Amino acid sequence: MTYICTLMVACVVQLSATTAPFAQERLVIRIDDPNIEPLPYAIPQFIAETAAADQIAKDITQVVSADLQGTGFFREIPASAYISGVTSFDSPVQFADWKAINAQALITGTVTTAGDGQVVVKFRLFDVFSNSEMGEGLQFVGSPNGWRRMAHKVADAVYSRITGEGGYFDSRVVFVSETGPKNQRQKRIGIMDYDGANQQFLTDASTIVLAPRFSPSGDRVLYTSYESGFPRINVLDIASVNRRALEDQPGTMSFAPRFAPNGQEVVFSLTQGSNTDIFKLNINTGQRQQLTNSPAIETAPSFSPDGSQIVFESDRSGTQQLYVMSANGGEPVRISFGQGRYGTPVWSPRGDLVAFTKQNRGRFHIGVMRIDGSDERLLTASFLDEGPTWAPNGRVIMFTRETAGGEGSSTMYSVDISGRNLKVVQNSASDPSWSPLLK
Repeated sequence: MTYICTLMVACVVQLSATTAPFAQERLVIRIDDPNIEPLPYAIPQFIAETAAADQIAKDITQVVSADLQGTGFFREIPASAYISGVTSFDSPVQFADWKAINAQALITGTVTTAGDGQVVVKFRLFDVFSNSEMGEGLQFVGSPNGWRRMAHKVADAVYSRITGEGGYFDSRVVFVSETGPKNQRQKRIGIMDYDGANQQFLTDASTIVLAPRFSPSGDRVLYTSYESGFPRINVLDIASVNRRALEDQPGTMSFAPRFAPNGQEVVFSLTQGSNTDIFKLNINTGQRQQLTNSPAIETAPSFSPDGSQIVFESDRSGTQQLYVMSANGGEPVRISFGQGRYGTPVWSPRGDLVAFTKQNRGRFHIGVMRIDGSDERLLTASFLDEGPTWAPNGRVIMFTRETAGGEGSSTMYSVDISGRNLKVVQNSASDPSWSPLLK
């Protein structure tokens, strides 16, 4: 499976950054404001300081802009409206010209190719109305194949300085790629940049695969495979594409795995006979611990960010609901009490919310609630929405939407936690899992 080599060359690049303490900042987007208006910004094409950098400079500028506009919080002012341009990275900014076209933020940058073949990207961010730079400039260095990652790094820095929140653009998503008719669907595990670029495959279509899940370090993936004829959990190393079975006990079925924050333990569901409970496994020692023991179906466990608790779904109350328990087991506490059925809970990386799938009155929803079950908010509604996964900053959720009928298909969408900015991420795909920010 040599196709993965291209992926690793393109994505695993060495980046360096130099920073200094930020200056006093005045330009801020409060992204919790329900009436937010997109912030107008200008991003003149980054200056190519060498001829070989010309196309890369164009490409980086486009990706930075696409990242920012894709959040719904920013609006790019077209170049046709510019009064003056940027011809030198170090020249004084003509703030009056940018104020005249109502640009509130200005992003400038340069791209050059060094003698060793490396690409050097510099950028600066300005608060136009306060006539000041927001923080010190940044510099990234990487291979020519890593230009897209450097663009995402620039966008993450801009987003973070203006919103005060962590970025999420320099990240990846594993998912299930689906091809063929609905009754003979072929499935492969794929991996891509958060925006759908650089798509590659980690498995072939010889067997059914489900629910890939990233490790906390982003170097491994758990998934469920039917290669043996029964659902079994595999762990796959992304760099080598080597995989091994994690649980292989005769007469059992294992599924719905997730890593613990320490990356050394996995929580999953195990069916023995007619009973399904939640177990925890140390993947180094093989030591296994049963966490639940009831006649109910208990599945879809997800750790809290600190690893101390687990949220999961269970029908022990008679209907499918959400529960929280200690990571070592014990008596769970129910947290969902609205109408309908709840499933596939996922703890936010910020620790403040749980995302879930809800079915009520013939419709499916992606929603969020606080850890105690309060402040439930439904973000979507359709024939079938399911399987939420969190962006690294805990502000955006990706999920699967399936259309009805024999010709129905699965599409991955994203939405922010206020329910705004619903958009397509990838067609013919399902079961997304968002990585942490890349290192």
